[in-house]
Formats: sequence, structure tokens, C-alpha cells
Amino acid sequence: MNLFAARLFGKMVSTEKFEAAMKEQQELVTRYRAVEKSPELKEYLELKEIVESSDFKNRKSTMLSRKYKDTDEGRKMTRYNELLNSARMKNYLSAKADATFQAFLKFRDSEDFAKIRDHEALAKSSELKQYERIYNSEQYRDYLRMADSPELKEFEALEAEVKTDDFQKRNALQSDPKRWEHSEEYRTEARFNELANSEDIKFYINQRKEIIDWAEMFRPTMYDDMSSSKNWKPGFGWANPALKDGCSRTDELQTYNNGANTFFVEGRMDIETHAEPKRAIAWDTKKGFIEHEFEYTSDVMNTREAFSQAEGLFMAKVRSQGIGHHFFGLTTGKMNQPLLALYHYNGRVHQVGLVNGKESKMATLRGMLRSMYYVYTLRWTKEHLIWYVNNLEVLRVANTLTADERFFLAQSFLPAKEKGGEGKLKVQWIRTYNSVEDSALAQRNKKHWLFF
Repeated sequence: MNLFAARLFGKMVSTEKFEAAMKEQQELVTRYRAVEKSPELKEYLELKEIVESSDFKNRKSTMLSRKYKDTDEGRKMTRYNELLNSARMKNYLSAKADATFQAFLKFRDSEDFAKIRDHEALAKSSELKQYERIYNSEQYRDYLRMADSPELKEFEALEAEVKTDDFQKRNALQSDPKRWEHSEEYRTEARFNELANSEDIKFYINQRKEIIDWAEMFRPTMYDDMSSSKNWKPGFGWANPALKDGCSRTDELQTYNNGANTFFVEGRMDIETHAEPKRAIAWDTKKGFIEHEFEYTSDVMNTREAFSQAEGLFMAKVRSQGIGHHFFGLTTGKMNQPLLALYHYNGRVHQVGLVNGKESKMATLRGMLRSMYYVYTLRWTKEHLIWYVNNLEVLRVANTLTADERFFLAQSFLPAKEKGGEGKLKVQWIRTYNSVEDSALAQRNKKHWLFF
């Protein structure tokens, strides 16, 4: 595969852009879940249900369009004022409030009431004359008509209601030309709009929850920023101790230096191959373990004690420089098990894939810039092994692996049949994830890449 064309035509994004997308995805998920648990979102969803209900919309429409006279409060106040301002009601209320009239009513019910028809008695008493005028007045006639009348009962019932605090508040609202702005419904809708326009709520609404859930299917299991050697030990991590972990072979130009050629500096792990003569134990295919003279020293490092995993997502930011072969990948530590190469520079070109002798399945990556870091990813599912460089898929093969967990292996070596020289393998970081790819969500997103 020619990655020069992929880069040129934008199919493969730059490492910088890819890492930025990783960071953005992680921050997006973190922010999404934080908003999801926030009281503001809870309030927003509750208010959304209210303001989008038909009942709320009808109340708002009515409040905006209905005239005051058509409201229940308006009709009651109109009828109340109509009754209050009628001549008969005015006379009735005036009489009821008049002390002299009230005295007349008491006199009317007394035995002395008959004296108002006695002219001689009237002539002698100004009080009787006053009572006689009341008796013959229109006010008294209206008082009698109104007393115990349906009209009075209606008026008294209305008066009792319109003077309550509750009615007066409602009436003040309904009679206000800006009653919508002063209503509880307006405040509810205003708060809803305030929340709906907040940056967090807009962010949350604009996300596709399916993509968030998809990203969260990949759960971090190891983040190594190479700030220390805590996860790494010298050697191949062989399962069989008889293989003398860390030994080179006689058909190689370097001996492994038990971690002395591995440096954790400037946020990366460097495995360096040096021109350094050294005598060490080596494996010879005919003679077994023998002492051998080497021209170079290098290293092989593994995470067997700190990390191993079967299936999931395995990512590393890697580059190499100089002469030699540089390998970074996964192994079971068993001789008869294939290696999974996330990164392999074979002295000429970069490769990724399944290293398994004659049954190897490798993709050769041409057009790579050795001076640049790339992010190499293996996505190991139940059905497939899929390799990526940054966002670009470069190899996909059927998964025929055993269920054995695998750990990371990093090494630089020099085959004896090739020209020797100094070189370095540089690993800047590692990210690994477990996944739940047997879920229904995964089945809907089989072709979806994690960050793009």
C-alpha cells in the first residue's frame, strides 16, 4: 500500500490531526457524560416536556390572543361593576351604609312605627318627619326590592370573590396588556430557553448518543506515556524459562544488553543499537546456547509482568531511525504462536500484520516518512484483525488466533546477512482498550473507526 498517495489525497490524516481527534473524542465523551448527569440537563428535560405539551401551548396561545373581557376574571369584573353601578344597587348600598337609614329600619320594626301616619305626632317630632321621608323615598323602595333578591345574592357572591387576594392577583395579570410576560408560563418558557441556549445543553443535544456510546465501548486498560520504565522489563518474556530470556541468536549482529540500551527520556522509550563489541551467550540453531562475539549491542523489552490482553484496541505512536530492524507488537511469549506486528521496519520498508513464518500476512507500507511519528493501531475482534496507520485501514485478515492474552514486545536487531549499523526504535506512547464488540451497537457500527 502506497501511503504517499493516501496522504496526498487526504485519505490518511496527519498524526497531529489524528492525535487531536483522539483528544477531542475523549474530551467529548467526558463532557457529554458530565452534562448528562448535571441538574441543568435534568431541569431542561423536565421543562421541555412541559413547554412542548399541548396543554402549555394552548395556555400560551390563549393568554396571548384572548382579550381581557373574554377572560373569566374580565367577565366577573364586568358583571360586578354592572351590578355595583346600577341605581337600585347604589341606593341599597347607600342605605345599608347610612346610620339614619339603619335607625329607620329598627324604628320600622317597633310599635312606634304607626306614629308616622299620625299628623299630630309628626308635627311634634322632627325625627318622625325624617323617618316618614325615608319611608316614602325611592331609596327605601329600592332597598326593599334588592333585599334577598337573586341580584343581591349574585352581587355579594361576586364581591366576596373579587376581593380575595387570589382573584386580585389573577385579575391584575389578566387585565395587564403584557400579561404573558408577567405569567408563570412565561417564566417557565424563559428558563427553558435559557437552558436550551446554554453551551453545555446545545453541545449535548447536538451529539449523536450512538457515537458517544460507541466510543465508550472502548474502555481504557493501559495508558503508558513512557515517562518511566515501570511497565517494561528486559527480555522476550518467554513462557519457557529454558529459552534464556534476553538471548540473541548467532545469525544476528547484536546482543541484547539487559535494558542498558533502553532509555526513557523526553516522554518516550528509545531502544538504541550501538556499535559496541561484546561477548555474550547466544542461540545457535546447530549448537544450542554458546558464547558468541557480537559487533553491536541493542535491547528487547516487554510488558509481560505489567500488561497483557486478548482482543480490544492496541495503539502506539512509533518511529525508528538509522540502520537495522525495529519491531513493536504483541506476543504470547510462546515460540509456536504468531506475533502481531503493530510496527515493523525491516531495513527497507515499513510493515504491519501477522508474523507467522510462511503463513505470515503482512501489509507493506510504502511512501512512509521515517522522520515522522505515526499512530499504529491493531483492532482485534472476534472475527477480524484490522491494522490502521493513523485513521487509514491498511490490512484486514480473519482472526484465527487462540484466545491467549498477548503483551507488548519492542526490539531493535541486526540480521547478520545485512549491513550493520546504529539505529533507534522510538515509542512515544501506548493506549490499549477493552471493547464489548459483541453488542448490538457494535454490530451497527462494524465499519466505524473510533475517531473518524
